Amino acid sequence: MPSRRTLLASALAGTAAVTLLTACATSTPSSTERPPIVFMHGNGDSAALWQTTVWRFESNGWPRERLFAVDQPNPLARDDDAVAQPGRSSTAESAAFLRAEVEKVLKATGAPKVVLIGNSRGGNTIRNYVQNGGGAAVVSHVVLGGNPAHGIWKVKGLRENNEFSGLSAFMQQLNAPKGPNGDEVAPGVQWLTLRSDTNDKYAQPDGLWIGAPGQPTNIGFDGPALKGATNLVLPRVDHRETSFSPAAFAATWRFLTGQAPASTAVAPESKVVLDGRAIGADNLALTGARVTVFAVDPASGARRGEAAHQQTVGADGRWGPFSAQPAARYEFVLDVPGQGTTHIYRSPFVRSSGFVNLRPERLASAESGAGAVVVFTRPRGYFDAQRDTMQFDGQSPPAGVPAQGAGQSTSRLRIAAGAPQRTVSAEFNGERLTGQSWPAAQGHTTVLELTY
Repeated sequence: MPSRRTLLASALAGTAAVTLLTACATSTPSSTERPPIVFMHGNGDSAALWQTTVWRFESNGWPRERLFAVDQPNPLARDDDAVAQPGRSSTAESAAFLRAEVEKVLKATGAPKVVLIGNSRGGNTIRNYVQNGGGAAVVSHVVLGGNPAHGIWKVKGLRENNEFSGLSAFMQQLNAPKGPNGDEVAPGVQWLTLRSDTNDKYAQPDGLWIGAPGQPTNIGFDGPALKGATNLVLPRVDHRETSFSPAAFAATWRFLTGQAPASTAVAPESKVVLDGRAIGADNLALTGARVTVFAVDPASGARRGEAAHQQTVGADGRWGPFSAQPAARYEFVLDVPGQGTTHIYRSPFVRSSGFVNLRPERLASAESGAGAVVVFTRPRGYFDAQRDTMQFDGQSPPAGVPAQGAGQSTSRLRIAAGAPQRTVSAEFNGERLTGQSWPAAQGHTTVLELTY
């Protein structure tokens, strides 16, 4: 029988199904008593990344009112966990935030326990809260996708006090043996880790993705696995896809329920209501910002008529609700005083979502002379030239995407000064986006944002 540390999940070709080679967690909830789930995002991210995961849970019958994705203020980790740093959070602050959010969820739902699902740094936060913050008493199951459970590097003299160093006091304490079997996870909770085979940029033996190519990190491809957990490998997924891919959802669903999901597809709704927050990189509300939504032509990205929705953002950051057409494509215009205007183009929203967060895109100093700047971005995964079919404004692979490895999730296009406004398109594995270029000299930026 395969060991718990080496269980393998195979992503079936052409589908998102996952075959598990062992029975997963016991004491799983029945369909009539689904516990609330709290989703914890990773380093620098926001609740928005969980949108498609939440859709898949809903599509399989998990009640929408029991799915909670949170926005942690100052989501970036400190350079040195013990030293205060503007705009960044410590491990203790992150765990305290999660504890407060879980308490809110327990109070709102009346449930005795919650499920916690975290991506990347979010896994560190969950482990810290469960192990050191009282979470073990109110958490039944934990799923960690791409969590750097043993650090991203483990090198003497290299930022040893950073949260992501395997030599940090924080990481050493989390991984200290527990119980007679020397488990690395807190007892009393069911644990699942999901990792890539070799394609996670933050679980690499070479330091390429931490800016030190050729230097050993002393972390292996199996860095996210934890003794005492059920550890599954999802072949070829990248760092973010360990949480946000159909394969990751299928593995998570089976771990929580003991059964395969009915489908990993997103079931469409006839009525779609969208909402979310207009936020900065610190996940704090952009109070006073203006959000305007236009329906656009799918082929050109040109606007179709007057604004479909307008809202000035208040202290909570909310820009909705907005009743959308399920088949329509929209341009979301985020105008932030002093920070310019961002035009975000998205695929049709087939289901309602309260996690459509909008962030401003800033021009880099090297782009100051461009006529227009268009950013092609994949928030829930990376671009992999060896695995994916993609193009951006006719270029394949897009500019900045390496020939090997999944380590880049954005590509930037600079259009020469004086060029007229024009249509710009991009495509990734069948998802096609089309938008319009806007004048950079007037503080405008275009973003083509993939949903899948």
